[in-house]
Amino acid sequence: MKNQKGSAVLVLLGFILCLSFVGWSGLRVYKSIIFNIEVGGHLKRAADANTIELAKEEMEIVVSYLEKSGMKSGYTSVLYNTPNEDVGFWYKNLKSALEELKKITPEFTQLEKSNVLIKLRETLLDSGEKGLHVTMPPGISISPNNSGYAFFGWISALLGVVGIIVIIFGLDL
Repeated sequence: MKNQKGSAVLVLLGFILCLSFVGWSGLRVYKSIIFNIEVGGHLKRAADANTIELAKEEMEIVVSYLEKSGMKSGYTSVLYNTPNEDVGFWYKNLKSALEELKKITPEFTQLEKSNVLIKLRETLLDSGEKGLHVTMPPGISISPNNSGYAFFGWISALLGVVGIIVIIFGLDL
Protein backbone atom coordinates (compact mmCIF):
# COMPACT_ATOMS: atom_id res chain seq x y z
CA MET A 1 0.00 0.00 0.00
CA LYS A 2 2.80 2.37 0.95
CA ASN A 3 4.54 1.59 -2.34
CA GLN A 4 1.50 2.70 -4.38
CA LYS A 5 1.31 6.03 -2.55
CA GLY A 6 5.02 6.64 -3.10
CA SER A 7 4.67 5.69 -6.74
CA ALA A 8 1.72 8.05 -7.21
CA VAL A 9 3.62 10.89 -5.54
CA LEU A 10 6.64 10.32 -7.80
CA VAL A 11 4.48 10.24 -10.93
CA LEU A 12 2.73 13.45 -9.83
CA LEU A 13 6.08 15.09 -9.10
CA GLY A 14 7.33 14.02 -12.54
CA PHE A 15 4.30 15.58 -14.24
CA ILE A 16 4.78 18.80 -12.29
CA LEU A 17 8.42 18.97 -13.41
CA CYS A 18 7.35 18.43 -17.02
CA LEU A 19 4.84 21.29 -16.81
CA SER A 20 7.56 23.92 -16.99
CA PHE A 21 8.58 22.72 -20.45
CA VAL A 22 4.95 22.55 -21.57
CA GLY A 23 4.46 26.10 -20.25
CA TRP A 24 7.58 27.37 -22.03
CA SER A 25 6.51 25.72 -25.29
CA GLY A 26 3.00 27.11 -25.00
CA LEU A 27 4.32 30.60 -24.34
CA ARG A 28 6.62 30.42 -27.39
CA VAL A 29 3.71 29.30 -29.60
CA TYR A 30 1.50 32.07 -28.20
CA LYS A 31 4.16 34.75 -28.76
CA SER A 32 4.72 33.50 -32.31
CA ILE A 33 1.01 33.64 -33.12
CA ILE A 34 0.63 37.14 -31.67
CA PHE A 35 3.71 38.39 -33.54
CA ASN A 36 2.45 36.95 -36.81
CA ILE A 37 -0.88 38.69 -36.28
CA GLU A 38 0.68 42.02 -35.28
CA VAL A 39 3.62 42.08 -37.72
CA GLY A 40 3.88 39.14 -40.11
CA GLY A 41 0.36 39.48 -41.45
CA HIS A 42 0.74 43.21 -42.00
CA LEU A 43 4.09 42.75 -43.77
CA LYS A 44 2.45 40.21 -46.09
CA ARG A 45 -0.43 42.59 -46.75
CA ALA A 46 2.02 45.43 -47.48
CA ALA A 47 3.86 43.17 -49.92
CA ASP A 48 0.55 42.25 -51.60
CA ALA A 49 -0.78 45.82 -51.68
CA ASN A 50 -1.84 47.10 -55.06
CA THR A 51 -1.64 50.78 -54.12
CA ILE A 52 0.92 52.94 -52.36
CA GLU A 53 -1.71 54.01 -49.80
CA LEU A 54 -2.51 50.43 -48.78
CA ALA A 55 1.15 49.50 -48.50
CA LYS A 56 1.89 52.64 -46.47
CA GLU A 57 -0.98 51.90 -44.03
CA GLU A 58 0.31 48.36 -43.42
CA MET A 59 3.93 49.45 -43.05
CA GLU A 60 2.96 52.17 -40.55
CA ILE A 61 1.26 49.52 -38.40
CA VAL A 62 4.38 47.34 -38.47
CA VAL A 63 6.90 50.10 -37.76
CA SER A 64 4.72 51.48 -34.96
CA TYR A 65 4.46 48.03 -33.35
CA LEU A 66 8.21 47.46 -33.57
CA GLU A 67 8.94 50.85 -32.01
CA LYS A 68 6.46 50.32 -29.16
CA SER A 69 7.89 46.84 -28.51
CA GLY A 70 11.51 48.01 -28.49
CA MET A 71 12.45 45.91 -31.51
CA LYS A 72 14.77 48.45 -33.12
CA SER A 73 18.22 46.96 -32.50
CA GLY A 74 20.16 43.94 -31.35
CA TYR A 75 20.19 40.33 -32.45
CA THR A 76 17.75 37.51 -31.91
CA SER A 77 20.55 35.01 -31.27
CA VAL A 78 21.91 34.27 -27.82
CA LEU A 79 25.26 32.52 -28.35
CA TYR A 80 26.55 34.07 -31.58
CA ASN A 81 25.35 36.68 -34.07
CA THR A 82 24.64 36.05 -37.73
CA PRO A 83 23.48 38.64 -40.27
CA ASN A 84 20.00 37.13 -40.67
CA GLU A 85 19.37 37.68 -36.92
CA ASP A 86 20.17 41.41 -36.98
CA VAL A 87 17.03 43.16 -35.72
CA GLY A 88 18.55 46.61 -36.26
CA PHE A 89 19.16 46.03 -39.95
CA TRP A 90 15.68 44.55 -40.40
CA TYR A 91 14.02 47.46 -38.57
CA LYS A 92 16.00 50.08 -40.53
CA ASN A 93 15.12 48.34 -43.77
CA LEU A 94 11.40 48.39 -42.92
CA LYS A 95 11.59 52.00 -41.71
CA SER A 96 13.32 53.12 -44.93
CA ALA A 97 10.74 51.25 -47.02
CA LEU A 98 8.02 53.19 -45.19
CA GLU A 99 9.87 56.46 -45.81
CA GLU A 100 10.05 55.60 -49.54
CA LEU A 101 6.29 55.06 -49.58
CA LYS A 102 5.72 58.41 -47.84
CA LYS A 103 7.72 60.23 -50.54
CA ILE A 104 5.32 59.12 -53.27
CA THR A 105 3.03 61.94 -54.35
CA PRO A 106 0.09 61.95 -56.79
CA GLU A 107 2.40 63.51 -59.39
CA PHE A 108 4.36 60.25 -59.67
CA THR A 109 3.52 58.18 -62.75
CA GLN A 110 1.83 54.82 -62.44
CA LEU A 111 5.07 53.18 -63.60
CA GLU A 112 7.03 54.86 -60.81
CA LYS A 113 4.43 53.79 -58.24
CA SER A 114 4.49 50.22 -59.57
CA ASN A 115 8.28 50.15 -59.33
CA VAL A 116 8.13 51.24 -55.69
CA LEU A 117 5.59 48.50 -54.94
CA ILE A 118 7.75 45.90 -56.69
CA LYS A 119 10.80 47.04 -54.71
CA LEU A 120 8.76 46.85 -51.49
CA ARG A 121 7.61 43.32 -52.32
CA GLU A 122 11.20 42.25 -52.97
CA THR A 123 12.24 43.79 -49.64
CA LEU A 124 9.49 42.12 -47.61
CA LEU A 125 9.39 38.64 -49.16
CA ASP A 126 11.93 35.87 -49.68
CA SER A 127 11.52 32.70 -51.65
CA GLY A 128 12.21 29.41 -49.91
CA GLU A 129 11.55 25.72 -50.30
CA LYS A 130 7.85 26.24 -49.60
CA GLY A 131 7.45 29.33 -51.79
CA LEU A 132 7.37 32.96 -50.74
CA HIS A 133 7.54 33.92 -47.07
CA VAL A 134 7.87 37.18 -45.15
CA THR A 135 11.45 38.14 -44.36
CA MET A 136 11.95 38.27 -40.58
CA PRO A 137 14.85 37.41 -38.30
CA PRO A 138 14.41 33.97 -36.72
CA GLY A 139 13.27 34.24 -33.12
CA ILE A 140 11.96 37.78 -33.57
CA SER A 141 8.64 36.95 -31.91
CA ILE A 142 10.29 36.82 -28.48
CA SER A 143 12.67 39.72 -29.02
CA PRO A 144 14.07 41.57 -27.10
CA ASN A 145 13.84 38.85 -24.42
CA ASN A 146 15.57 36.06 -26.34
CA SER A 147 18.19 35.42 -23.64
CA GLY A 148 15.55 35.00 -20.96
CA TYR A 149 13.53 32.64 -23.13
CA ALA A 150 16.67 30.62 -23.95
CA PHE A 151 17.57 30.34 -20.26
CA PHE A 152 14.01 29.39 -19.30
CA GLY A 153 13.94 26.90 -22.22
CA TRP A 154 17.11 25.13 -21.10
CA ILE A 155 16.01 24.99 -17.46
CA SER A 156 12.51 23.78 -18.33
CA ALA A 157 13.92 21.15 -20.72
CA LEU A 158 16.24 19.91 -17.98
CA LEU A 159 13.34 19.81 -15.51
CA GLY A 160 11.26 17.98 -18.13
CA VAL A 161 13.93 15.29 -18.57
CA VAL A 162 14.19 14.90 -14.80
CA GLY A 163 10.39 14.73 -14.66
CA ILE A 164 10.28 11.95 -17.24
CA ILE A 165 12.92 10.00 -15.32
CA VAL A 166 10.96 10.47 -12.09
CA ILE A 167 7.75 9.30 -13.83
CA ILE A 168 9.49 6.18 -15.17
CA PHE A 169 11.01 5.47 -11.76
CA GLY A 170 7.63 6.02 -10.09
CA LEU A 171 5.87 3.64 -12.48
CA ASP A 172 8.43 0.91 -11.79
CA LEU A 173 7.71 0.94 -8.04
